[in-house]
Amino acid sequence: MKTKLFLLLFSVSISALLAQTINKEFISEDKVPTLLGKINKQGLSTGSYGKWFQKNYTAYTPNPAIIDLIKGDLKNYTIELFMGTWCGDSKREVPRFYKVLEAAEFPMERLTAVAVDRKKGNYKQSPGGEHLGKNIHRVPTFIFYLNGKEVNRITERPVKSLEADIRAIQKGNYTPGYHGVTMVNTLLAEHGAEKLVKRSKKILPELKSIVKNRYELNTYATVLFYAGQKEEAISVYTLNTLLFPEEPGTYLSLANTLGVMERYAESISYYEKTLDVDPENEEAEASMAYIKSKISH
Repeated sequence: MKTKLFLLLFSVSISALLAQTINKEFISEDKVPTLLGKINKQGLSTGSYGKWFQKNYTAYTPNPAIIDLIKGDLKNYTIELFMGTWCGDSKREVPRFYKVLEAAEFPMERLTAVAVDRKKGNYKQSPGGEHLGKNIHRVPTFIFYLNGKEVNRITERPVKSLEADIRAIQKGNYTPGYHGVTMVNTLLAEHGAEKLVKRSKKILPELKSIVKNRYELNTYATVLFYAGQKEEAISVYTLNTLLFPEEPGTYLSLANTLGVMERYAESISYYEKTLDVDPENEEAEASMAYIKSKISH
């Protein structure tokens, strides 16, 4: 009897512990509640999150013909979903994604959903570390695995529709958004930060054909910086200045980051380049003056 009681209490305590590790809510400095770490549909369907989740879930109608096509094979995949409960794209796409999976009779135990942070020090990161090594630079990100290996992902928003993109992934002919970031991330992993810029002449033509604007690599570099990969971040910011030489924001982002790292001479040189492109840039002028005052003292 005592053994049965012990096992019952142990089971209850383990269940309670597991329940505490999912759908954790944090209140940000601006008093906005945010989910962080592992989450599920139940957590997204309650409280302030439930308002936008239920609205967008109900409003979306997956294409039944495409659902029939993806249904049979989809159960062989495992999926990781990274989102931000603070992110407009996540609020739109994640409820739709759940509806698509349910319509396709996907076994939901094969889905892992993770909410990431938006604060600078933990930008696009999960407190449990689930984001590590996953190149989560935009949310939502839906990663599809077969036999434990990533085969493709949907980044931020579908190219056509969620169900159509899933079908393209199954067929092996899908190119996700932000493909340029994936390319740069692979090059960084293979060659390191120093060689990335040295290889710029070779990779710029291809990057120019697939990177739509300066914000794509800029956001990726910011994620790298706050993940502690500062030299990698600097190399990507630098590559972005070569990719968009007429955009003052590329030089400004690099200058600001170098300033934070106390590489003042380099920082000043990029503030000067910002002003060469945009002579009226007040932020560059003020920041450069501040750094020069620090050096003089």
